[in-house]
Amino acid sequence: MKPLQNHMPGPDAAGHHAADHAVPANCRNCGTAVADHYCPHCGQETRLHMPSFTEFAHEFISHYVALEGKLWGTFMRLLFRPGALTNEYLAGRRRRYVEPLRLYLTLSILFFALIKVSGVSVFSTTVDTAPAVIAGAPAARGVEKSPAERGDTLEIGASLPQELKGWPAVAHAVDRFDELGNEEKGKALSASFFRYAPYAMFCLMPLFALYLKGLYVGTGRRYGEHLLFALHVNSFAFVMFTAFAVMPDGFFKFLLFCWLLGYLPWAMRRVYRKSRWGTALRWVALMALHMLSLAAAVLVAMFLGIALAR
Repeated sequence: MKPLQNHMPGPDAAGHHAADHAVPANCRNCGTAVADHYCPHCGQETRLHMPSFTEFAHEFISHYVALEGKLWGTFMRLLFRPGALTNEYLAGRRRRYVEPLRLYLTLSILFFALIKVSGVSVFSTTVDTAPAVIAGAPAARGVEKSPAERGDTLEIGASLPQELKGWPAVAHAVDRFDELGNEEKGKALSASFFRYAPYAMFCLMPLFALYLKGLYVGTGRRYGEHLLFALHVNSFAFVMFTAFAVMPDGFFKFLLFCWLLGYLPWAMRRVYRKSRWGTALRWVALMALHMLSLAAAVLVAMFLGIALAR
C-alpha cells in the first residue's frame, strides 16, 4: 500500500489556490464565526485570495473614483444642474453619488497637479512700472523698455508696512528674499503656492459655509448643510479652473466663464429657494467675502514662501 501524501491543492487557471476559495470557520479579520461569503460582524469577504493586477485596478476605480454608476451621475448633476447634487444629498439619496468630501479632494488634487505639470507660471517676479504706450504715438517719444529689459524685480521690503518692519523675524525673512535673483524668487513663490495653496483652499471651505450660515440666518439650515453646499460648488469651480488651464482662448472658453459666473447664484436659488433679488444680493456679498478670504490665503502662502526661501 502506498503511503498517504500531504498534497496541497494547486492553483487553478486564474492562479488561485482552491484553499483560498474555501469558506473558513472564522473571519480572518475579526475572528467571528462565519458560514457565508461575508462576515456578519465586520463585513469582510471570507473567501480571500491574492488579487491580480486587474482586480487591484478594478478596486481602485470602483471604490476610490466610484466609476460604477456613481461618477457619471455625480458629474452630470454637478456640471449641468446647479444645486441638484446638494438637494439629492439632503433628500437622503446618497449612495448613488460620490461623497462630497471625496469629490472635492479628488478634483482639487487633479487641478493643482495639472497646473504643476503643465508648467504654468504662478507668480511673476517682474514689476511692470512702464506707462501705457498709446498706439500710433510719434516715434520721437521712443519705446518704453519692458520690465525684464530694465532689470526690475519684485522687491518686498520697500512695500512692507511699518508695523511689520518692527518684527525682526519678518524683516530678516524679507531682506533675505529680496537678495535673491528673479529665478530664485519665482521658484520660492511657486513652490510655496503648490505646497500650501491646496491646504489653504480646503481651510476656506468651513469659512465659506460660515458666510452662508450668516447670509441665510433664520432659515433653519444647519451648518452642515451649508458646508455640503460649499464642497459641491467649489468642486464645480475646480472642474472649470482645470478646463481653463488646458483650453485655448476662444469663444468656448468664454462660454465656460459665463457658466462659471452664473453657476453659483443658480445653485443658491435652487438649494435655498429665495427670491431672485434676495439670491443676487446674497451672491454679491458671498463673493466679496470669499474673494477677501482667498486673497488673504494667497498672501499667507506667499509669505510662507518668502520666509522659507533659501
